[in-house]
Amino acid sequence: MNKTKNRWLIALAAVGIHISIGSVYAWSNFTNPLIEEFGWSSSQVQLTFSIAILFLGLSAAFLGHYVEKHGPRKAGILAACFFGIGVFSAGFAVRAESLFFLYITYGVLGGIGLGVGYIAPVSTLVKWFPDRRGLATGLAIMGFGFAAAISSPIMDYLIKQVGIANTFFLLGIAYFVIMMASSLYLERPPKNWLPKGYQAKIDSGQKKAVTDLAQLTANEAIKTTRFYYLWLMLFINITCGIAILSAAKPLAEESIGMSTVEAAALVGILGIFNGLGRLGWATFSDYFGRPNTYMTFFLLQIVLFALLPFTTISILFQVMLAIIFTCYGGGFATIPAYIGDLFGTKQLGAIHGYILTAWAAAGLAGPMFAAWMKDVTGSYANSLIFFSGMFVIAFIVSIAIRFNIRKIRNRQVFDQIPLKQMN
Repeated sequence: MNKTKNRWLIALAAVGIHISIGSVYAWSNFTNPLIEEFGWSSSQVQLTFSIAILFLGLSAAFLGHYVEKHGPRKAGILAACFFGIGVFSAGFAVRAESLFFLYITYGVLGGIGLGVGYIAPVSTLVKWFPDRRGLATGLAIMGFGFAAAISSPIMDYLIKQVGIANTFFLLGIAYFVIMMASSLYLERPPKNWLPKGYQAKIDSGQKKAVTDLAQLTANEAIKTTRFYYLWLMLFINITCGIAILSAAKPLAEESIGMSTVEAAALVGILGIFNGLGRLGWATFSDYFGRPNTYMTFFLLQIVLFALLPFTTISILFQVMLAIIFTCYGGGFATIPAYIGDLFGTKQLGAIHGYILTAWAAAGLAGPMFAAWMKDVTGSYANSLIFFSGMFVIAFIVSIAIRFNIRKIRNRQVFDQIPLKQMN
């Protein structure tokens, strides 16, 4: 057993990384200042955020193998360098008044740091917490969800006090230091390591041993049907959730007549539910199973998205949005543990990276579709019925993956087919 590392401090280090990179969700703090200072359009400034999310998904996919090969510490250091330098260099882009340079620094370099930093600690946490996979990944990814609430007021204060460029300089340094310090503590557990007393509880029947469906490499995983089931479920959950995220303020104004100030406050509160959902649903999944958790996500959202356009009672509207936001965050937090259940921990980081391409695709599809519906129909609410229908598809897929799992379990019991050949 590795006595030099505490698994809860490993989790804290993961939170440090995720709180840093999760500040990308507070990008809107820079939107109006950049528009006012340089006369750039809203879409031009917003493209910086879209590029960052795109490169998050791409780098997670292409550098997932790097995480598995070199370990979480080196991967975390790489993420600290890319994200810290990307944010810091964005200050030079502002000084140069170059929108293209901003895309390269914050969007491309920062986005690569986002992707590597997102997956680096998560696969490690799954290995440190075989008894509480959902809780462990929920803790780290909760940090990503809460980051905007922490970063937003700091960004707003700095922009007013020292200007946009200097804000990027200061944040870049701060993120680099936090991520570097956090990364240096990250480490994989020793081979066959188990938490103290965990084996004894299994032997005594107090706990049920976690048995993964298979132990596959990333390249083996992408040849299975269940990989694409997971990808599609995550894509739908993020597409619909991020569309609401991008349009929550105008949706509240047009649906229940909230003032601009009230709607802005609601968005901040919903961000808290996004973070709470990451920890709450992931912990829930440890007790009720990942398949049941995802089916619950989709059933809830089928109903909520269908009812939202017809809801005019303010408090009810806000409660429904809050539940939707918990499901949105919970989908992110629960997916790493689900990957571990289905494919094992052999190359979990690389498989997680491949799955996160769903985030990159959804980050483009969701807001664009919501905006298109607004332009065509004059209301964001009209897209909600369509999203309800998408969750029907997601629910059907969540049933299909259960049948797929049951089929493989039966083959393992009765046919003794080698795991790596199973689909």
